[in-house]
Amino acid sequence: MKHVVELSHVSKSFSGLPALHDFTLSVYDGEFLTLLGPSGCGKTTVLRLIGGFETSDHGSVLIDGKRVDKVPPEARTVNTVFQNYALFPHMNIFDNVAFGLRMSGIAEAQIRQTVTDALRQVQLDGMEARRPAELSGGQQQRVAIARAIVNKPRVLLLDEPLSALDYRLRKQMQKELKQLQQQLGITFILVTHDQDEAFTMSDRVVVMNHGIIEQIGTPREVYEEPVNLYVARFVGEINILNGRVLEKTNGFCRAEIEGQGMLLRTDHAFQPNDPVHVLLRPEDFRLTAINDSTVIDQDEPAPHGHLRGRIDRTFYRGATYDLDLTLDSGKKILVTEFFDEDSEYVAYKVGDPVAISWLEGWEVVLPHEE
Repeated sequence: MKHVVELSHVSKSFSGLPALHDFTLSVYDGEFLTLLGPSGCGKTTVLRLIGGFETSDHGSVLIDGKRVDKVPPEARTVNTVFQNYALFPHMNIFDNVAFGLRMSGIAEAQIRQTVTDALRQVQLDGMEARRPAELSGGQQQRVAIARAIVNKPRVLLLDEPLSALDYRLRKQMQKELKQLQQQLGITFILVTHDQDEAFTMSDRVVVMNHGIIEQIGTPREVYEEPVNLYVARFVGEINILNGRVLEKTNGFCRAEIEGQGMLLRTDHAFQPNDPVHVLLRPEDFRLTAINDSTVIDQDEPAPHGHLRGRIDRTFYRGATYDLDLTLDSGKKILVTEFFDEDSEYVAYKVGDPVAISWLEGWEVVLPHEE
């Protein structure tokens, strides 16, 4: 598949403080890529380098195979939708969208048709005469997108464009942005710190931390197969069980996890006594009510885990219950229980003894990190 944007071994510092270090990334033509990470991780710097608003200290930036390090923003086949939309308050919607076309010297008849088509694509046809102040936040964002797409850019950069919207409108705009991207066939590169936003819209997600890439993958890969603790902790809730390897076998390892022997699937080459982390999402667990006399064999490894604990707190979430547990080892974990229409939900109470397990292969086994 063709690459439309490539950053090769890019480094960038501000006042001596590194923002990006030996950063390499390729973006496919027509994909929706999201740069995900906390504030200060370098994701906006990547966007500004692609857009031409910053130049790198080292490395190169290519668009369609051509270096653009010294090409100004207006000469690149890239447009940016900024966080604050940057609309002209004294112009109506039509003139805001038409501004770039007029600066390029395009004939007025062509401008009228192009702007009308763009406003129709973002569902703002009929609002050409309004001013930005007369529009909602979501409508203003659509104007900014229409202004960006009229020039038919190869790449559209979006710098946290939904952060100022309320929850319901943000959800709606996530769906509309993805639909628009598929309709236009333009490469979208989004910057956000919101994992839900990244997962809803993206073909691939780039998880960043301190100017480097921690993991690149589909939303499902990043969520279900985090490569390290940073990614696991940043993307959703995670339970981290501790243990040590007892014996390495082909594709599996026997390990003692939170005091219980079990058999785990892993591709890592662990040695006996290596400390490990076992990662499980709250929804991965299966909960079983037990009583204090229930005996769990500590010597026979369980292929899918079998740990005892007690309920600390319960939280009703509508379609789910969240339960805080303390395992017999002292480890605190979070379990999410879903309501099943075909079976009666067990209403756990604080203090109830329970056993937790999970399906074989649902765990992620990683080398121990401090």
